[in-house]
Amino acid sequence: MKLQKIAAILTATLLLAGCGGSGDSASRPTVTTQNGQVVGVERNGANEYRGIPYATAERWALPVPAAAWSAPLDATNFGPACPQTARFNLTEASADENCLSINVSTPTHVAPGEKLPVFVWIHGGAFIGGASNLYRLDKLAREGRMVVVSMNYRIGALGFMPNPAFQVTNSAGSFNGNFGLEDQRLAMRWVQQNIGAFGGDKNNVTVAGESAGAGSVCTHLSAPTQVAGLFQKAVIQSFGCMTDLRTVTQSQEPGLASVFMQNELCPAESTSAAVLACMRSKSVAQILAAQEKYTDSHPFDTMPFWPVTGSSTEANTTVPTSFKAALTNNTLVTVPMIYGGTQSELDLYVGYYWQANNYSVTTQPGIDALLSIFYMGDESRINAIKTRYPGLSNFDNFTAAKTLGTAVSDYNPAAGINNCTYLQTSNAIKNNHGGRYAANPIYQFEFADPDAPVCGVGIAEPCPPFVMTGPVHSSELNYFFPNLSNTAAINAPNLKPKSQILADQMVAYWAQFAATGNPNKAGLADWPVYNGSTGSNNVLRFMPGAIATFDADAEHQCSSFWSNTAYDPPMYRLPNAPPF
Repeated sequence: MKLQKIAAILTATLLLAGCGGSGDSASRPTVTTQNGQVVGVERNGANEYRGIPYATAERWALPVPAAAWSAPLDATNFGPACPQTARFNLTEASADENCLSINVSTPTHVAPGEKLPVFVWIHGGAFIGGASNLYRLDKLAREGRMVVVSMNYRIGALGFMPNPAFQVTNSAGSFNGNFGLEDQRLAMRWVQQNIGAFGGDKNNVTVAGESAGAGSVCTHLSAPTQVAGLFQKAVIQSFGCMTDLRTVTQSQEPGLASVFMQNELCPAESTSAAVLACMRSKSVAQILAAQEKYTDSHPFDTMPFWPVTGSSTEANTTVPTSFKAALTNNTLVTVPMIYGGTQSELDLYVGYYWQANNYSVTTQPGIDALLSIFYMGDESRINAIKTRYPGLSNFDNFTAAKTLGTAVSDYNPAAGINNCTYLQTSNAIKNNHGGRYAANPIYQFEFADPDAPVCGVGIAEPCPPFVMTGPVHSSELNYFFPNLSNTAAINAPNLKPKSQILADQMVAYWAQFAATGNPNKAGLADWPVYNGSTGSNNVLRFMPGAIATFDADAEHQCSSFWSNTAYDPPMYRLPNAPPF
């Protein structure tokens, strides 16, 4: 078994797709922003304005607003993705640092003076990949009657790697390692300044994201001063906000990415100024090569290029404290939330492992190796898990692989993607401070369409026999952003008819929430407010023809098994820490 292949499974979240055909119509809608005119195009029943520059940024520095332009800006096409490598024989590489652009989609007919709700989407990609040019925004805009916004932000080592040489200290505070989050916030400030020209209401903004995008939303909720006035509601899809993140200091410990990258690229430099100058002199290709070398050689570091937090002893203005600390200290942003994920999140990652290891996840050593990684090498707990999930030892018809996907999707301490962690986060919010957050409802959900497309969409062919379709990580995105293909071509087949009906219903719920803070609407099944640990049966499950509440805690064995068997260590492991 090659450890670098296991690392790829755990450190990369699939780059998630979307955006439609290129056929321009004769209609050329025009909007005047504070920077100048933008000329869009009508596509698929929506007005699209793509690739609008919102910022520029020197490497490892805070972003600054984009300069104004004099001639009308052609906003027909998306801007380039931020630098990243191609992954999983599916996603696409980019080396363009001039990538900080924003996209806006509106209904084709907006009445003068009309103020529509605004839906700001933050893409996923494990903080090392993804881009806004993968997402079609027209369905949400057209059917949800919203102004929908997406943006690019810096990722990987260029967006999420702290280093003493990158420290920025000014009148606004102390900044290091979270430049991608600062990009997102500048994009949200752009929305505040410009969205009215598109027919949007700057005082009715929902910030939303999936996977790393959802993790970004969690960090914004942890920083109330920094995001004041930028949004009024939040949607978190497939990320556990209670997941531990490193502090700035922890991320710079010997053996971790920051030190490795400096030693790999600029080992001779000794002062911060020299290190910064040297790192800025390297090509994007050199930086991405060093980034890949680190992830290949450190398979147990599952979060090398992620956001970092401050602590009681160190300043970090972008993310002053962890989500847990903000909740404990009663400083968490209080807004209505939609929160949840997919039923079988990590079936997708078991499928990646099957592909990366010559299509083999059919032996006990292979299953045991993945159990050791997901459960931090704790043999006593792994043995208890094998007893609780006996299918882990059944290798007929891929039963063991499917059972592994079920177990790690129920709970695992190695990644913030699992159903019990979603419930744990919502329970902590609802049960904290004697109900302080009760006035800000949480609507908990689980996506569970067995026909959700996966093969050729979420995972490249040849596909694992056990992950051809199903509610795996990222599979719900096709229901909001049509023709998800994980490439800029956005050419996946349409959903099956029953799944398309479900997609329309989900868009209706999300749009109603964005408009009012409550997703309930006439003609849709009732979605009750989640009541914390006493109301786990208030989770709404999305299946074709069967949208209904169920007891997620019982189904995923959170209280009956995992609360007594699993544990919550940090999501990372220091180099050479036992038992590895």
